[in-house]
Amino acid sequence: MGESVFRFMRSLLMFDLPVETAKDRRSYAKFVKFVKKQGFVMFQKSIYCKLSVNEAAAKLAEKTIRNNLPPNGVVSMLTLTENQFNSISYLLGEFETDVVIDYERVVDL
Repeated sequence: MGESVFRFMRSLLMFDLPVETAKDRRSYAKFVKFVKKQGFVMFQKSIYCKLSVNEAAAKLAEKTIRNNLPPNGVVSMLTLTENQFNSISYLLGEFETDVVIDYERVVDL
């Protein structure tokens, strides 16, 4: 049997856009809304991720973003195979949260 047409890819969209003026903030909001409509989900702040079924679909996603870039700022896209994406190491530091995590007792807030 032939090779499958599915080779899942992950596109990481990273951007650093100015938000100093009202016009900048509108442009930022418009771009984020567009990115979400294209199927990207937030991975980290200003980093969005999209799953594509193959390399052609990932290239189409990149072309669509390229054709709708905001007027200012830096936008980068990195495309990885699903295996490469799954090998990401998550290096976590300390962070503050309002969520109470306690597996030994029930906490009633």
